[in-house]
Amino acid sequence: MGPDRRAFLGLGVGASLAATTGSRAASVLGDDGNYVQDWYVDSFLDLGEDAQAALGKGKGFATQWGMRGCPACKRLHTVYFAEPGIEGFVREKFEIVHLDTFGSREVTDIDGERLGEKALAAKRAVRTTPTFQFFAMQGGRIAEVARMPGLLGEREFLAMFRFVAEGGYTGRSFEEWLKAQQAR
Repeated sequence: MGPDRRAFLGLGVGASLAATTGSRAASVLGDDGNYVQDWYVDSFLDLGEDAQAALGKGKGFATQWGMRGCPACKRLHTVYFAEPGIEGFVREKFEIVHLDTFGSREVTDIDGERLGEKALAAKRAVRTTPTFQFFAMQGGRIAEVARMPGLLGEREFLAMFRFVAEGGYTGRSFEEWLKAQQAR
């Protein structure tokens, strides 16, 4: 596959500041009107490459779909990720690429198809924001293993990330996994 092209992008200003000062990362409102975390992956928008890089580091890989003016997206980035327990777990266990449901950037999908963000959102049936798609190796290929369409409550939000990080998606649904966790 060759060297990881993302290595040439560096850590990014937010990630390097957090690494050197120990400070928390922050949500950023981009010029496109979308909120993102400054620790999200700086990507060449080749999702297969991004997923391989994350998995190679022992992390999970997810895409987070958002759109300009989405109040739930703003809440995700300014409230949920402001909680150290949520932000710390997700940041430690996952690499996330932000995509815009109405965006026009060209993206190479996991299967190698090149599409604009809006066309990829349609292909992947992303109908609400924020939506997280989680990917892992299954049957020798990278596949979507779980999806969070919309913003769950904070406890369930974190539980979904734990569900994926622990491989809970093998053999049962998120709801079944969550019931088993609550019964403990």
